[in-house]
Amino acid sequence: MRMALQLLERKLHVGTKLGAMGEHITLNTGAKMPLIGLGTFQTKGEDIVHKTIESILKNGYRSIDTAGGYKNEADIGNSLKELLPKYDLTRKDLFITSKLPPKDQGYDNCRTSCMTSLENLQMEYLDLYLIHWPGTQKMKHDDVRNVQNRKESWMQMETLLKEGKLKSIGVSNYTLNHMEELLSFCTIKPAVLQIEHHPHLVQKELVEFCRDNDIHFQAYSSLGTMMEDNKLLNDPLVVEIANCYTKTPAQILLKWAVQQHIGVIPKSTNPVHIAANIDIFDFELSSLDLQRLTELDKQHHYCWNPITIV
Repeated sequence: MRMALQLLERKLHVGTKLGAMGEHITLNTGAKMPLIGLGTFQTKGEDIVHKTIESILKNGYRSIDTAGGYKNEADIGNSLKELLPKYDLTRKDLFITSKLPPKDQGYDNCRTSCMTSLENLQMEYLDLYLIHWPGTQKMKHDDVRNVQNRKESWMQMETLLKEGKLKSIGVSNYTLNHMEELLSFCTIKPAVLQIEHHPHLVQKELVEFCRDNDIHFQAYSSLGTMMEDNKLLNDPLVVEIANCYTKTPAQILLKWAVQQHIGVIPKSTNPVHIAANIDIFDFELSSLDLQRLTELDKQHHYCWNPITIV
């Protein structure tokens, strides 16, 4: 009986659209942010970056996520300068995110780093700027100066937002404690929290906290690791559900997040994968399959864990 109900519910959901949310989320600043963007961690080299940017623009991506620490901002900027006219696009058609490197925490350092990102990207403003990590590079995890440094960084980001250099500001890799600390002093609420989140690491408390405080929750590492032995993409249940919907495991994992209005930034330089990753708006997962995927949670981090940062 349970299997029959699952099959019936899948049939009802295949072919339906995401609904009123569409492909964008409205941030607390009023800005519209695409639910799917390109992640560019480890995407390096002028030629690789150029081909990747051309592939995403061709496939309808309008959001790019980079960071000062990725060392690819200049190549992204050069590629966009050349490619935007080719696709009849302008800067206003894009949503560009960058991040403050951990080595540049602090009031003055934050401003210098942000301006460097703008210069490298050849842009007058960023749509979103995030504190990349709650700690400061070369400081111990329990060093209380981490608290002051990230506070100063945030105050500078508020200033940069008021100046129009940033349209929205937020944080990455913040735990619940870090988020509560930030809300205790900020005068401008964060628009986004970006953190690792997928069926093997369900950040239930953080998702609920963000929803309660009108902060958009964005996931990274939605597809697990880049390693060949990818335990998330190869999870038997993920593969089973993918086969049922005639989709790839990656599409199922991305849909699991997006259907819950959680943003994703899958990274790829493969044109086939780039095209497939954004092609997830012609079906919906059944409530049963959403729940089954969520129940895979084992609190396993495939990336770094910020829990030890004071």
